[in-house]
Amino acid sequence: MTTPATSAGPTYAHTNRLAREKSPYLLQHQHNPVDWYAWGEEAFARARKEDRPIFLSIGYSTCHWCHVMERESFENESVAAYLNEHFVSIKVDREERPDVDKIYMTFVQSTTGGGGWPLNCFLTPELKPFYGGTYFPPEGKYGRPSFLDLLKQITKLWQTRRGDIANSAGELHDKLAAMTAKSASNDPPLTADALTHAALLFKRTFDYHNGGFGDAPKFPQPSQPAFLLRYGAEFADAEAVRMVLSTCDHMAAGGIHDQIGGGFARYSVDAEWLVPHFEKMLYDNAQLVNLYLDAWLVSGDQRHADTARDILQYVLRDMTHPGGGFYSAEDADSEGKEGKFYCWTRDELSKLLTPEEFNAAVRYFGVTEKGNFVDHSDPQPLSGQNVMSIVDPKLSKADEPLLASAKHKMFAARSLRVRPHLDDKVLASWNGLMLGAMARAYAVLGDEAYRVAAEKNLAFIQDKLWDAKTGTLYHRWRDGERDTVQLQEAYAFLLAGVLDLYEATLEPQHLDFAISLADSMLARFQDQEEGGFWQSAADAPDLILRVKEDYDGAEPSGNSVATLALLKLAAITERADYRKAADGALQMASERLQNFPQAAPYMLQALDFSLREPKRVVIAGDPAQSQTRVLLHAAHSVFQPGKVVLGTAGAVEAFAKTLPAKEGATVYLCTGTSCQAPTRDALKIKELLLK
Repeated sequence: MTTPATSAGPTYAHTNRLAREKSPYLLQHQHNPVDWYAWGEEAFARARKEDRPIFLSIGYSTCHWCHVMERESFENESVAAYLNEHFVSIKVDREERPDVDKIYMTFVQSTTGGGGWPLNCFLTPELKPFYGGTYFPPEGKYGRPSFLDLLKQITKLWQTRRGDIANSAGELHDKLAAMTAKSASNDPPLTADALTHAALLFKRTFDYHNGGFGDAPKFPQPSQPAFLLRYGAEFADAEAVRMVLSTCDHMAAGGIHDQIGGGFARYSVDAEWLVPHFEKMLYDNAQLVNLYLDAWLVSGDQRHADTARDILQYVLRDMTHPGGGFYSAEDADSEGKEGKFYCWTRDELSKLLTPEEFNAAVRYFGVTEKGNFVDHSDPQPLSGQNVMSIVDPKLSKADEPLLASAKHKMFAARSLRVRPHLDDKVLASWNGLMLGAMARAYAVLGDEAYRVAAEKNLAFIQDKLWDAKTGTLYHRWRDGERDTVQLQEAYAFLLAGVLDLYEATLEPQHLDFAISLADSMLARFQDQEEGGFWQSAADAPDLILRVKEDYDGAEPSGNSVATLALLKLAAITERADYRKAADGALQMASERLQNFPQAAPYMLQALDFSLREPKRVVIAGDPAQSQTRVLLHAAHSVFQPGKVVLGTAGAVEAFAKTLPAKEGATVYLCTGTSCQAPTRDALKIKELLLK
C-alpha cells in the first residue's frame, strides 16, 4: 500500500506490516516492496495454509552488508514481486532473537562452511531449513548465483521435488539436533593443564607485528586476551602478558578505535587494526572497558586507564537513554556511505584547522592526499578518505596543545555531520555487560560518575524489563514497549553485571537482586541432567530446537558468563546449588575446553576460577562511609581475578556476618576457613592480595 505524505515525512510507495514492529532493523524494511512478516504465528500459519516455502532473512540494523542487500534486492520491484508470489518472507532482528539466529546460523555454517549476516535461509512451513547462505548479489558474482536466479531455482525445486525437499529438511533437522546437543562429558575433571594448553594455542596465533591473534579481518574478541592476561599473571607467563598489552596498544592506536569521538568499531578489515567496519556495538565496548581496566591494573600504564575512560565517555554521551538504559549500536553508514561520518580528507582538515594544528594532526594521524580507505561495495566511492589512526605518537611539548585543539575542532565539526543510524533498543543482555563495566570502572578508577550511571542503568532495567512478581526478565525494551522473549543470556549477562555492582558498592539490595536473577535462571534454563543452560525457555513455541550456546566469540556465551557468575555468587553466599550448577556447566564444556579451547576463552576464565579456593575480601563497615569506600577501592586496585569482594550485611555467607568492624571499616582477607589479620590499611590490602 501507499503511505500518504504528511508534514512529518515523505510519501512511500509501499508500507508493509513491519511498520507495526519496534525493532529498528525491522523498521528499516517497513517500506520495502517485499511483503515482509515478523517472526511469528501469522507468517507460519500462512506458509502452512498455502504450502509455501519460507524465505527467512536475519540481520541487524547496523549491518553494512544487510543494507547493501536491501538496496540491491529488497528494494527491487521485480525481486519483491517474485518473493511475494512464491514465498512467505520473514525478517528477524538477530539481536532481539539470538535464539532464532543460533539455529539457522548453525545450519548455514554446517552446510556451507561459512556464516555471517545477512543470513538468508529457505524453510519448510514447519520451520525446518533446507537451503541457506549469507549475502546473495543481484547478479551472479563472488561464486554466488544472483538472488533472483536462486529464488527461481528454489521455486522450481519446491514445485517439482516437494517430497525430496521435505525428506531432506527432516534429515537436516535431525543432524542439526544431534550437532547442537550438549551432554555432560565422562572425562575426568579438568585441571590447570587445560589452561596451559589453551594459552599455548592462543600464543601460537599472536601477531607479533600488529598485535592481536590471527589474521585479517581482526575482531577484538575481548574474552580471548582477557583469558591470556589472566593466565599470564597467575602462571608468571610474562610473554602472555606482553602479548595482551601489545594488543591493547595496537588496538587503541588503530582506526578501529575512534580517535576523535571514542569507542571501538566492531572489527578491522585488515591485520593492522587500521580500517574498521565502522559500526559500534555496545557489547564490544563493554568488554573492552574491562580488558583495558585489567591492562591498567597489570601494567600500571596510564594509557590503558585512559582508553577505558574514553570508551565510557563515548557510551555516556552517545549511547545512553535519558532514563539510564544503554542503546545497542551505531551504524557504519551515513548518507548511504560507509565511514563517511568518521573519515576526513586532507583538504577538509586544511580548511578547518590553523596551519600549526593542521601540521600536528597530519603528522600524528598520518593523513595523506590519497587516503587509506575506499568502500569497494560502493559503486561511487568517495576519494581521499582518511581513517584516523595514531601513526606518529611522538609529539613535541609544543605540538601537544595543537593536537588537542585540532581534535576538539574535528569533534565539533564532525558533530554537525549526518550521524550514522542509532539502534536505540535496550537489551537486558548487553546492558548487563555495560552495567558491569561501569561498576568495575567505578571500583577501579574511583570516578563517582560511573557508579551513578551503573545504579541508574540497573534501576531502568528493573523498571522496564524485570517482573519481580514472577521473577521474569524480558529481553528488549524500546519506545515504551518490552517484548515477551525469554533468553538465558539476558539473565546471565545481567547477573554478572549486578554482581560487579555489588562488589563495587557492597549494597545488600544488589546482592538480593543477583540471587533473584540466579534463582530464576536456574529454574527456567538449567539442564539438570546433562549440565549447562538452554538458550531458550522450555515453552518457546516458535523454535524447532532447544540449544545450548557455548561459543565465546565477539560476545561471550550465556553458558560461560553464567558459570563464572555462579561460581562468584557461590563464594559470596555459600550457596551449594550455585556451585553445583556451575560445575555441571563446566563438565558439559569439558570436551570443548580440552579439544577446542579457542572457542571458549570466557569459559576458560570460569574454569580457572573454579580450580582454586577464591580469596574473599570481606569489608566490615558502612558502605556509605568514606573510609569503607577507600578500602573498597584498594581491594579493587589489584589485578586478582581469583577474588570476590563482599560485605557483612545481607545474604552473604554466615562467616562474614560474624566479622566485626573494629573502630571503623575493617578488611579481612580470607581463604577457605582462615583469614589474615584484619587491617584498615589500604596499602596492606594490596600487599595481601598480591601474595
